[in-house]
Amino acid sequence: MPSSKELKDRIRSIKDTRKITKAMYLISSTKMRKAKESLENTRPYFDNLKVEIKRVIRTLKTFDSKYIYPEDMKDFENGTYGLIVITSDKGLAGSYNLNVVKEAVKILEDHKDCKLFAIGSFGKNYFAKRNIPVEKNFVFSAEDPSLDEAREIATNILEEYDRGKLKKIFLIYTNMVNSFSSQAVSMRLFPFHRDYFDDKKFEEEKTIKNEFTFYPSLDEILEPLITSYIVGIIYGALVDSYSAEQNARMNAMSSAIENADDLLGNLQIQYNRLRQGQITEEIIEISAGAQAQKK
Repeated sequence: MPSSKELKDRIRSIKDTRKITKAMYLISSTKMRKAKESLENTRPYFDNLKVEIKRVIRTLKTFDSKYIYPEDMKDFENGTYGLIVITSDKGLAGSYNLNVVKEAVKILEDHKDCKLFAIGSFGKNYFAKRNIPVEKNFVFSAEDPSLDEAREIATNILEEYDRGKLKKIFLIYTNMVNSFSSQAVSMRLFPFHRDYFDDKKFEEEKTIKNEFTFYPSLDEILEPLITSYIVGIIYGALVDSYSAEQNARMNAMSSAIENADDLLGNLQIQYNRLRQGQITEEIIEISAGAQAQKK
């Protein structure tokens, strides 16, 4: 049975830890809100950019682009795949990081010839411990994602792709479904299928009656459009992952706070019982002493 001093020390320690977890919960909620606001402010631009790419592609029956799958896709079955893996820089976020890493491992098991591009310290350290090489010139922080960072990542990836060093690029990140759930997903960043831009989201567009004239050429127009759109996809994945990370940390800290409250309640009951027993014992001793003195 612990002494009253030991119980008081443990209660004090748990209260101090609870203050830390409460502070981390509030910080994560603030960071998540700012990240989502930033994404909502920039998303309309990239949505409209997708509309314009779709309008360009829809007017042409046949065209070739290095970012669009050709009719014969056999050349894309083999070759080196690039995997952009987005994890966090810190832990204490539940299973957030491990779920992303598992998605990357699935692709690595199916296709051995892969290049890993790590965003976040957790992913870099995870693969390093297992002797899986990570591109050293492509280690970015997952903290506070920005458009400049997304643009730099896209530039590095496109350079590798344009040189023919990569056949396909996959983006592995965490999609925040809602405040209660998130899901690690892997998507092919590019090349795109021709029907990629024909989603139902933009069915309300007006029908194009006049043909477009491209000057100086289609490639010179389409390439920067698709490049900017890729930047938008990467930026969206960075912010989505960052928001999911903060949400996972909030949930983890919320569970820690609840556990601390339970522990404090149980310890307080133990302390009260012990203190009550000590007081009862002191009263009995005083009564016994008084009776002995009276006799």
